[in-house]
Amino acid sequence: MDLIHLLPDSVANQIAAGEVIQRPASVVKELVENAVDAGAHRIDIVAVDAGRTSLQVIDDGKGMSETDARLAFERHATSKIQQAADLFTLTTMGFRGEALPSIASVAQVELTTRTGDSDLGTHLVLEGSHVVSQEPTACAVGANFIVKNLFFNVPARRKFLKTNQTELSNITTELERIVLVHPDIAFTFTHNGSTQFSLTPSGLKQRIASVFGNRLADNLLSVEVETQMVSIYGFVGKPEASRKRGLQQYFFVNNRYMRHPYFHRAVQEAFARLIPSDEQVPYFIYFDVPPAEIDVNIHPTKTEIKFENEQAIWQILLAAVREALGRFNAIPTIDFDTEGRPDNIPVYNPLDPGTTAYVQQPTVKVDSTYNPFRTSPDSPSPNLTCPQQRSSASGALDGFTTPRIKVPQNWETLYNDPSQPEDQLPSPTGGAGSGSAGSFFQYLGSYILTPVEEGLMLIHQHRAHLRVLYDRYMTLLQSAPLPSQRYLFPEVMELTPTDAAVFADISPQLQRFGFDVNDLGGGAISIVGYPSGLEGVNIQRLLGELISASKDRGLLTAEQLFGNMALTMAREAAIPTGQVLSLQEMQDLLTQLFATSNPNYTPDGHTIVSILPQEQIDQLFR
Repeated sequence: MDLIHLLPDSVANQIAAGEVIQRPASVVKELVENAVDAGAHRIDIVAVDAGRTSLQVIDDGKGMSETDARLAFERHATSKIQQAADLFTLTTMGFRGEALPSIASVAQVELTTRTGDSDLGTHLVLEGSHVVSQEPTACAVGANFIVKNLFFNVPARRKFLKTNQTELSNITTELERIVLVHPDIAFTFTHNGSTQFSLTPSGLKQRIASVFGNRLADNLLSVEVETQMVSIYGFVGKPEASRKRGLQQYFFVNNRYMRHPYFHRAVQEAFARLIPSDEQVPYFIYFDVPPAEIDVNIHPTKTEIKFENEQAIWQILLAAVREALGRFNAIPTIDFDTEGRPDNIPVYNPLDPGTTAYVQQPTVKVDSTYNPFRTSPDSPSPNLTCPQQRSSASGALDGFTTPRIKVPQNWETLYNDPSQPEDQLPSPTGGAGSGSAGSFFQYLGSYILTPVEEGLMLIHQHRAHLRVLYDRYMTLLQSAPLPSQRYLFPEVMELTPTDAAVFADISPQLQRFGFDVNDLGGGAISIVGYPSGLEGVNIQRLLGELISASKDRGLLTAEQLFGNMALTMAREAAIPTGQVLSLQEMQDLLTQLFATSNPNYTPDGHTIVSILPQEQIDQLFR
């Protein structure tokens, strides 16, 4: 008995739809990309209930004939390619001929379309891959797709859809990736009768500002380089625009969005030592490469792309970003070139318009033999070694050289705190086992050192304060709503369409946490009040972090949301790295730290306390 048989087309389409159509955002992506390929100048997207009830995409492209409209819903029917060799010369977004059949297999679809050389268009109705009707109709040139009741015949898939706000956020994310590479096309997006955005044709930077706000656009640096291998252009954020999360980071190749962790590291490498190691910058970087040198046909979503000359492009990208930073003086430089500059600077004299007065530049005499590090005229210069050069990659003190500097007597009195008794001041000769209340030292404004019985304890002061604040905020959030501190003048904050959708989802929880925020519409919110105890914290940055965290993790339980909120607030309010602490502040911080639920680790798993054993210290000096 034969066991192998061919699957019906409807079943095969549903299987393909499992990869191509995962949620309403997938439908929007495929239909809008088809509209772009059709040469549309304007694309309108209308969603009801985040696409659960219906999705509509209207374009003014070239449209389809009656035959093409029917054939477009057959598997592997496409106008984009004709033979396998065409895969290496792709200039369109779609090419597999899977999108429309996959959508039609799991939804009820209506298509109204007309070409420019036809007086009548076509109205086609499908339901679960089956054609219900097809008839001529009067309509505008272009295409009008209506997708209703997505996953109506696959209830298991429909059950796993997220909340409307989450699905709406996914839709806007997909649209952002498309509108950023087609600034010459007008887009509108309406959800439940409310306009989420309306974009007119513009330049690239203006399109970025229209989507993400002028504040972000003002913090962008232009990147541009052209080689025979690749052309790279776009924008990267200034160092002051760096954040820990919630950043707009986009790579596009040949007008197609892509994910590329390898190129992301190149951008991060360019900003090394300019921003904190745990922060990143926004970027919008576009690659133009010959189609034959990339492969986009390795994943159904077409966001994973292979490059033939990946390493060479990495180097070009790194150099381009560094050049942009240098060109805009993001990397400080000292200009010693004074050749050809005038010795006298003319100054206009208002008392005598007929004459011009000159101000003579002062003459500065420099003693070339002066050395600020020399303790006496006859003593040698100190042998100083940069800390980065002293340490090897493993952290050992390889090649350490002790500076030969004459130490003045009673040097420790220079650091005496008049408010502290002299017997509580840190002693440079305190033993490893002393452990007295005054045996605290601060190193590089980042670490607190204190001797313990096992050796030398090192505490990361920022993480320690973060742990203390986290436990405090968790207790407050779980007990009662936080009081609110009101602004004298409310602050207005711009949100992207994606962030606006997330904000609407978490707005009730924000009120409980002490935020008094009003939705002004159009992606703007008014911050009237903020949680008491956060004075001095950048509230707009804090709200952005909260929205980004909720967006990254999706729908959260109340306990998860409390922890998420407490951690974000603690990060913003914790003492920054590099802040100098007094002896009493160090002692108070450690007292509070060891009273927390877990003094060894931060809530997100980073080490707070580490002990350098006495045996290892002794080994360094043997």
